[in-house]
Amino acid sequence: MLTKKTVLSGAVGLGLLVGMGAGVQAQEMDEITLQLKWVTQAQFAGYYVAKDQGFYEEENLDVTINPGGPDIAPPQLIAGGGADVIVEWMPAALAARERGVPLVNIAQPFELSGMMLTCREDTGIASPEDFPGKTLGVWFAGNEYPFLAWMARLGLPTDGSDAGVTVLRQGFNVDPLIQGQADCVSTMTYNEYWQVIDAGFTPEQLVVFPYSDQGVATLEDGLYVDENRLSDPEFVDAMARFVRASMKGWEWARENPEDAAMIVLENDASGAQTEEHQVRMMGEIAKLLATGEGAGRLDPAAYEQTVETLLSSGGDSPVISQAPEGAWTHAVVDAAGL
Repeated sequence: MLTKKTVLSGAVGLGLLVGMGAGVQAQEMDEITLQLKWVTQAQFAGYYVAKDQGFYEEENLDVTINPGGPDIAPPQLIAGGGADVIVEWMPAALAARERGVPLVNIAQPFELSGMMLTCREDTGIASPEDFPGKTLGVWFAGNEYPFLAWMARLGLPTDGSDAGVTVLRQGFNVDPLIQGQADCVSTMTYNEYWQVIDAGFTPEQLVVFPYSDQGVATLEDGLYVDENRLSDPEFVDAMARFVRASMKGWEWARENPEDAAMIVLENDASGAQTEEHQVRMMGEIAKLLATGEGAGRLDPAAYEQTVETLLSSGGDSPVISQAPEGAWTHAVVDAAGL
């Protein structure tokens, strides 16, 4: 059940100190907790913008945005009741669903994948045919699924054999590439790739393999809820208002990248982010967003491609063992008028 928060609206002034003045009304707002996949950064600018610009308030929502981190798994949090809606990559969401966490995609703000493998040119890697015998850095905690599917499609074992590749469990940085511990590392077009550039490499010294170019792109940064809650009309209505306001926030962020980046920085409690990096990130994020009519609606064809990619992972530990059922719905975006 949604929680409610009573707020005051109207002509609020000093009179509130002594009583309820004329024009002041009590109003119940739906409280929603959003759990992000990662730390506060422009990757999530649309949600921070929607809150900052009052788009959520206009929809009668009081939204709490909780940043993620290396020790935070959004599917586990929502399963434990710690969030109403989460931002997650579809491979991790579908894997969690198969394990018993009934996640359902209700909206897909990101249309394109930003994931790629970035390699040093001096390793001699020019194409995937050069991967055998190489060390590749890979993120885990659910982010490894697209990579494993790609290697399976290439027929490359990940056991460190000469015929396959050695998988380096990569931290959320690019140090292994810079220090020569890995031939390639996982990067996002909007983040880690630029960390490599900032470390002194030039684009000519790097060879990149976008997952979208390799035919193994999977959907990223979708919005997911607990399937059981979708039977509650009040919850569906609240989520529809949340998605509508969030997409408004994303459109504003796309059109005002520098201002959106500053809003993100204002919400960065860690103080770790920089203006230059966030402005650049917002510019790259804008290239991945769905735009125009129907923005935010999950494309069934993109969903099917994600499922096909994950099913092709094969091996002893496939990402998913069968095509899921009921893993997405248009009910929320339909109610939102998107």
